[in-house]
Amino acid sequence: MIVPIKIFHATAMDTELLKTFLEVHKTRHFGRAGENLFITQSAVSARIRQLEESLGIKLFHRERNDIKLTTAGERMVKHAEAMLSAWHRAVQDTALDEAHRPALSIGGMYSLWDILAQDWMHKLNAERPDIALHVEAQSHEVLLRKLLDGVLDIAFMFEPVHLAKLLVKEIATIELIMVANQKELTVEQAFDGQYIMVDWGTSFAVNHARLFPNMPPPSIHMGLGRIAQAFILERGGAAYLAQPMVAEQLASGLLFPVKDAPAIQRTAYALYPSESERHSLIEEALKLFDLPSNPPVG
Repeated sequence: MIVPIKIFHATAMDTELLKTFLEVHKTRHFGRAGENLFITQSAVSARIRQLEESLGIKLFHRERNDIKLTTAGERMVKHAEAMLSAWHRAVQDTALDEAHRPALSIGGMYSLWDILAQDWMHKLNAERPDIALHVEAQSHEVLLRKLLDGVLDIAFMFEPVHLAKLLVKEIATIELIMVANQKELTVEQAFDGQYIMVDWGTSFAVNHARLFPNMPPPSIHMGLGRIAQAFILERGGAAYLAQPMVAEQLASGLLFPVKDAPAIQRTAYALYPSESERHSLIEEALKLFDLPSNPPVG
């Protein structure tokens, strides 16, 4: 009876050390990390010191007003994220097994949630309310890593990755159109004004450069279409946005299509492990994209 208790406390403490390490990495400040974790700065320092001693490496360069990861610390970040995600998944799965509930962990690129994945998730919950869902939005790199680490069951992204361990399913074609807050703008006028370059992935950037090789450098870059949409409505400008996002604003006259700007098509994909104990559940969930009540996006 004593050994399992010791193992549990050691594991719990290890997760706290990893959480603290990632928080210091994010804030680059021991005091702010402590505030976010509701512990003292000295406790943060003690945890980092304990983790470094356990690993036998230095994780941070501590300079007067700056904290930077060492080379070893940079490598540790992805492992810490993977270990914490796996631990949370194990805790969740154990609890769900007791309740005999199926579960799915789902991730998606930030830009895909409100234009595609959100409606699918609502439909999935309506069809299968018994499924426990863990949902997160991450970058392409983090999603891929979590898929390969077995932390995620499904990831939605623009750029498909063809690996032996993963299956790829095309789920929707999304039309991106250039819109502005002014009527009758030409492409040239849009570029000369407050043009916002939105990050819709590598393929979009390549197509955009091919279509507009002589455009001036954009005045603003944004990583999320929804942020660009809000900015244009408040401050003006133009950008390529997903048609479903702007349909209401186009109909009401708050936004307008830019004249002669070609649409750019993006394909969205679902990636999932080729070998998974949840394979049939994943396939069932993804079939909801094929239902007539869920027409293609765009």
